[in-house]
Amino acid sequence: MTRPEARYEGSCHCGAVRFAITTDFPELTTCDCSICRRKNALMVKVHESKFELLSDTDGLQEYQFHTHTARHFFCRTCGIYPFHRKRVTPDFLGINVFCLEDFEPDGIPVRATVGKGMA
Repeated sequence: MTRPEARYEGSCHCGAVRFAITTDFPELTTCDCSICRRKNALMVKVHESKFELLSDTDGLQEYQFHTHTARHFFCRTCGIYPFHRKRVTPDFLGINVFCLEDFEPDGIPVRATVGKGMA
């Protein structure tokens, strides 16, 4: 069930990293790669034109591994993962929907993506 396109704001736990997205939530995704399994996030894919970082970049810590293409971002203070720049589609971000304010994922289809086998 797609929702009407709307703007949502989100943040890490301590609020040092704040952002906004515009989406209609066509689907949510999980991933089985080594980092996604450990952070257990539920993500929505958003084009970079529909993403706005509301805080400065000082609060962000970047982590890359394997091919060093995907860019995973974490809060320097509380360690929460709010979003990452995707590996296969680098003009899109994966947004951790559990960081969005006043958002419940109920009724949105969830697709499991295969990341573990990516070379």
